[in-house]
Amino acid sequence: MTVPIHALCGRPSAGTREFTAMIEHAGRGGIMAQGHITANYLPDGDDWVVQVTSDVESRTARAPGLIAARDKADQLIEQLAPNSAGRVVIHLLDGDGFAFSTAYLQARHGLSDEATRAAARQAAAAAAQQHPGGYHG
Repeated sequence: MTVPIHALCGRPSAGTREFTAMIEHAGRGGIMAQGHITANYLPDGDDWVVQVTSDVESRTARAPGLIAARDKADQLIEQLAPNSAGRVVIHLLDGDGFAFSTAYLQARHGLSDEATRAAARQAAAAAAQQHPGGYHG
């Protein structure tokens, strides 16, 4: 997955000169993204399993719903990378950022339409293929 630089630094894409200046600024002690953390969510029956992974460590939690799983992910992220400066977190539903964003926003707004259930079923089917017998993390 390619992430445009403006998604990492919160401003429109810079030209080569501006990007080079940003890297030089980081080298002089400025804040720059320091790798990324992924939070991958998988439905498991009525629960959700979230695995948060940094460059060096991974932690897993289970929660009774997507919103609760997102809250658990925030707690795990704080444990893995307590300093939020330059921290980049990518949230995925079975490896898909768009699917997570769609399902999470629908859950936050109380929407439970068929598209969200279908996305969760599709992610569950993929998880069942990868983890026969359920997830034991």
